[in-house]
Amino acid sequence: MPHVPPASIFASVPRKTRLVLALLCVLHFGLGAALGLSVDEAHYALYAAHPDWSYFDHPPLVGWAQWPLVALGAPTWALRLVPELLWLATALVVYQLAERLQTPPPSSPLAPGQAGAWAVLVLALAPLLHVLGIGLLPDTLLVLFTALLMWTTLDLMDATAVHRPVPWVVLGLLLGLAGLSKYTAIFAALAVAGCLLLAHGAALLRNAWAWLAMAIAVFLVLPVAYWNHANGWISFTYQAKHGAGGGWQAAHVLRFLVIQLLVYGPLLLWGWAGWRHGVARSHRSLVLFGVLPFAVLAVLSGGGTSLPHWTAPAWVAFAPFAGIGLARAVQLGHRWLIWCLVSAQALLCAVVLGLMLTGGQPFITNTTGQGNSAQPSNPFADVHGWDAAGARARTLAAQHGLRSVAVQNWTLASRLGWYARPLPVHVLEDRFDQFDLWAGDLPAGADTLLLDWSQLGYTVPLGEQGFANCTLLDTQDVQRLGKPLASFRFYACRNWSGQPQPRLLGSP
Repeated sequence: MPHVPPASIFASVPRKTRLVLALLCVLHFGLGAALGLSVDEAHYALYAAHPDWSYFDHPPLVGWAQWPLVALGAPTWALRLVPELLWLATALVVYQLAERLQTPPPSSPLAPGQAGAWAVLVLALAPLLHVLGIGLLPDTLLVLFTALLMWTTLDLMDATAVHRPVPWVVLGLLLGLAGLSKYTAIFAALAVAGCLLLAHGAALLRNAWAWLAMAIAVFLVLPVAYWNHANGWISFTYQAKHGAGGGWQAAHVLRFLVIQLLVYGPLLLWGWAGWRHGVARSHRSLVLFGVLPFAVLAVLSGGGTSLPHWTAPAWVAFAPFAGIGLARAVQLGHRWLIWCLVSAQALLCAVVLGLMLTGGQPFITNTTGQGNSAQPSNPFADVHGWDAAGARARTLAAQHGLRSVAVQNWTLASRLGWYARPLPVHVLEDRFDQFDLWAGDLPAGADTLLLDWSQLGYTVPLGEQGFANCTLLDTQDVQRLGKPLASFRFYACRNWSGQPQPRLLGSP
């Protein structure tokens, strides 16, 4: 397949595939405009509201990327244009990778655009990847840089390109940007090294341009090192503990694999067939971009810590191979099975995205509680009602002379911190996180506006492990399509003891 310059990527995509991409962008835009920010989205939006060299739990690019919009006071729908454009760019690069990598037998060549179209389709039918296209997470950035690194590495595997400076400079820039996106970019860097060493052998180590690329990448990630040096290397300590998890159990790995199959879909498994039968041997090492992160994260999942979206870059790396495999399978007459899976995954995507929009209806209704047997939790309530709650918190704080807001669990802090800006948010639990860097602990003797959310409700903290007194100021219900999702309670709390001991409602 001839090399298609990046500038002409979109123009070379067939009309039907462009139509699919356009429809998906409209879908993402509509959902993004209708939903509030999720826990993680709000956290990373706060990065942009507090510009810094790096942050406690992630490198800074996810904040830097949306800083201009946040500085201009852009609404939520405008912030979500960033992940939508990143998702679109990822799909276009994956399309071209599938077209470039395919080497079908001369007796049965694929029509132009078939492998690429199937590669785009497997991305479009992976439910979790739509979440990355609606909300900006570090993984949204890393999946694009993973695809671009595969593209550039494929260029540099050519014996003539390896002596040209421009591809190496591009490689260094991409590696640096990937490192500014997420710490797991180290897997992509190892994949680049593995592919190029397999292609060029020890001669690669004598290539001055390769060392220049490494120097560029290291220079770009210096802000992360600088910030960590100034803050006692807390990011690396946190990530090491977070990745290790608890005691290793095979059952955790099995659960991880089942969840991966559900949230990304079985169509991506055709990547094996595409890699084995549709890609030249000289290019098969590119599968390292998927195998390395997936294998490591699968092993780490035994400790119970791997989250489903962590493997998104790996699945995006498999997508070009899956596109080739599916195009060949259709050509060989396996249409019935494949289109059954296409229909099943499309239905699952529609259900998941529809439940996000409706707040879980019609399958989850009247569940305003926090996960106990009497009031089961509603996972789709997360993205509804926080904007109104934040506005109400600002009003109540001003009326009662309170200069901050507080929550009793760190997962509640990001949405309140975003929607109640510029009020600082304190987390009343004994753990260290980014909010301690931004606002610090609530000082002993201080007053604050305490917010409680029914989907994760806590007892009002009073006495030796709480406040001298708390007065209920208001209750705000959240409804979707006429059905209750959750409720917020706002308390004016005075004279904090400085001794946190949060207790969930219903706990002993």
